[in-house]
Amino acid sequence: MPAMYTFDVFSSLDGFGAATGNWTGYWGKQGPELLEHRLAQYSQDQRMVFGATTYRAFTEMLAADGSEAEVHDPWVTAMINLPATVVSSTLEEPLDWNDATLVSGDAVDVVARLKSESNVPLRSHGSLAMNRSLMAAGLVDRLQVTIFPVITGQTGLGPIFRDAQDFDLELIGHTTLDGHTQELIYRPTLHG
Repeated sequence: MPAMYTFDVFSSLDGFGAATGNWTGYWGKQGPELLEHRLAQYSQDQRMVFGATTYRAFTEMLAADGSEAEVHDPWVTAMINLPATVVSSTLEEPLDWNDATLVSGDAVDVVARLKSESNVPLRSHGSLAMNRSLMAAGLVDRLQVTIFPVITGQTGLGPIFRDAQDFDLELIGHTTLDGHTQELIYRPTLHG
């Protein structure tokens, strides 16, 4: 049985993965329930999968001087201690990650192989372009979207589903965290 692959992403209500301006990480809306929930999810055995852009962003944040407080949240520490596969044709080893494997090639081929060989679930946090391709190839089993209660129409960065294919989404789980943040888990299938 192939390993379960989850595309895990943070989003504003209007579909952006980040923002400029005076927004902070989590858009300033994180609370204790969200942080505990994330820690529980990232404390399970699993393998992370990242594209080069997200890998670079995480390592830059982790190397920062501490001005990014969310970088030090326990769930992030748990995530960086998980084994990871980084799909890139531009990065070179050694990678600045506790247990990372660098794999070049097409992400669709790499993840298809990982799904058939892995004895633990696979998870990707971020890596938008890569995960849009994986969704189009039918390799994403779960789409986990954590929606923060903000609209970033003027300052939003990283439209999560820009240029994505059309999908039907079956809601298979939902949670409200801290009374205002929604986690929605879907099973995506190509529409049409």
